[in-house]
Parts: sequence; structure tokens; C-alpha cells
Amino acid sequence: MNWDWEKLQEKRQRQSGHGPNWGGTPPEGNDSDPIGDGLKKLRGINFPAGKFVLALVVLLWLASGIYIVQPDEEGVVLQFGKYVATTGPGPHYHLPYPVETVYKPKVSQIRRVEVGFRSTGKASSFQQGQSRTVKAESLMLTGDENIVDVQFIIQYRISNAVDYLFNVTQQSVTVKSAAEAAMREIIGHNKIDNALTEGKLKIQNDCRQLLQDILNRYKAGIQIVAVQMQDVHPPKEVVDAFKDVASAREDRSRIINEAEAYSNDILPKAHGAAAEIVNQAQAYKESTVNKAQGDASRFLAILAEYNQAKSITRKRMYLEAMESVFSGSGVNKVIVPNKGVTPTIPFLPLSDGSTKGSK
Repeated sequence: MNWDWEKLQEKRQRQSGHGPNWGGTPPEGNDSDPIGDGLKKLRGINFPAGKFVLALVVLLWLASGIYIVQPDEEGVVLQFGKYVATTGPGPHYHLPYPVETVYKPKVSQIRRVEVGFRSTGKASSFQQGQSRTVKAESLMLTGDENIVDVQFIIQYRISNAVDYLFNVTQQSVTVKSAAEAAMREIIGHNKIDNALTEGKLKIQNDCRQLLQDILNRYKAGIQIVAVQMQDVHPPKEVVDAFKDVASAREDRSRIINEAEAYSNDILPKAHGAAAEIVNQAQAYKESTVNKAQGDASRFLAILAEYNQAKSITRKRMYLEAMESVFSGSGVNKVIVPNKGVTPTIPFLPLSDGSTKGSK
């Protein structure tokens, strides 16, 4: 249906009170006539075309409800701001805005929070020295009332997308604040030597457990993956004094180790020598006692024989004594009785070697 432009112009002229030029030349001071321009645009439009445009708009609005959840994401669907469903990876549909909306947090992404320092470049910039220290976060008091500068990293991921989105705000700030509080508590229960040397691994594990407990109480939907201590050292103002103390401790440890090594070397030798002397004395004791007992037993046996035949026993003892005396001289001896035997001819005792030499 076409508009009757002239009738409409006369009608607007009567209602507005403008002169006969209202629909033609704009009043002074105006560059355009918005109503007139709009009417000119609508003059060629009919109702079927309007319906088509409206249907196209509705179709596009309904199509806007199609969404795709990536493999590392979860879809959280809200209906008029209220949680209604969680969807997994793949294509899905929800009622278009403003009826329903969808959040798609990356649940498998490992997020990182720095406490005590801020990196100025890539993730590896800490090792490259490209970082700045935040003293308000890094300076902590130990259990033995010393101050230590602790810089560490928190790695976490989303464990519950709904809790993560709606139970806490500014999740990274929450994790950083809770991590700083947990680390201060753990450092406060340890001495400075543990924090600087062999106790770092236990401190990291204790801090991770305490931080996880805090976030669980908040129902933050966050899982702590790791707590990594990057740098632990005394404040710069007292570094030289700590170095002197550390050097003195190293000297003390070295001297103690040398003394223990000497002790471990000399004590076993002394124990061995003492045991050898004791064993020798014990053996000498046993030998002397046994010999004395044997001599006494032999004497008693001889005494019994002597009482039975005194002269024979006396002569036998004499011969045994003479035999023992002459047996150690190394000279061949012949005993010849003086009485009752024909005198013998003296002879020269020649050995086997002398005989062979005479041949």
C-alpha cells in the first residue's frame, strides 16, 4: 500500500501550525527534516516485506543460542542469572540472550600466580633475572625471629566451574592472598636454616596442603597443582652478615667432620689393640694355669711311684734329667757304664759327609 504524500503533508501542516512550506523547505537553522526523511523511506515499503524482515530477525535471534564448548572448557548455563546446567565439549544450544547465557571457563588450563615478585617477560624470566621484587609480599618472619625473603609461584586449575565462577570474585587475587597467608604461617613454624637449605621441599608441601584447605573452605572450585619456591634468601641489608655466618657454619661442619673421621679411624684401632692384649693375657692365663695343673698332676703321679719304689724312681728321674740336659748340646753322645763291661776302643765319630769326603 502506497502513502498519499500530499494528503499526509497537509495533515501534518494543520496539526503543527507551520506554514505551507513545512513539508518542503526545512525551517531556518535545521539542515534536515527527520520525520520527512523517515516517511520518504517508508513510502515504498509494504507489509509482506516487513514480515519477512521480522522473521529473519527472529531466526537470527534463535540461531544465536548455538554455542560450541572446546575440549579444555566446560559450559555453564544460566537462565535469568540462575545456574541450570553444565555442558561438556561439543556443540550445544541454549535459549538466546537475555533468557539464557553461557560461560565457558577453561577447566584444564594451568594458571599461575606469582607471590613476592613480578615477572617482566616470559615465564622463564625469573631465571633470567628479568623480574622485580615485591617486598610487601616476600618479607616473612621465621620461627626463630629472623626475616627471610621468600619468592614463590602458585600453579592451580579449576576443579569446579560453578564454584569458581560464582562463589568468589577476582579468583587470581584470592589465590594470591590465600597463598601469601599460608606461606607466612608455614615459614613462621620453621627456622631460617630450614627455609634456606634442606627444608624447602617440606615447606612447599605444607604450604600447598594449607592453601588447598583454605580454598576448600571458601568453596572456590580451585585445585592447587604445585607450590614452587623460586628464591629464598635473607634481606639484602644483612646478606653479608648471613654469608659470614654461613661460612662459619661450613667451617664448623668441616672441622666436626674431620674430627669424626679421625675418631672413626683411631677408635677401631684402639679397640682392636685392647682386644688383642686382653686375648693374649687370657691365653697366657689359660696356658699358665693348664701347665701348672699338668705339672702338679705329673708330680703327684711321680710321687705315687716314688713311694712304691724309691731307688728305681730316683735313678729314672736322674737319667731323664741328664737326657734333657745333654739333648740340647747338639753333640752325639755315647754313655758307657764304668763297671761290669769290657773296656771299649775309642773311635772317631765320622758323619756321612766326612765319609763321602774321604772317598
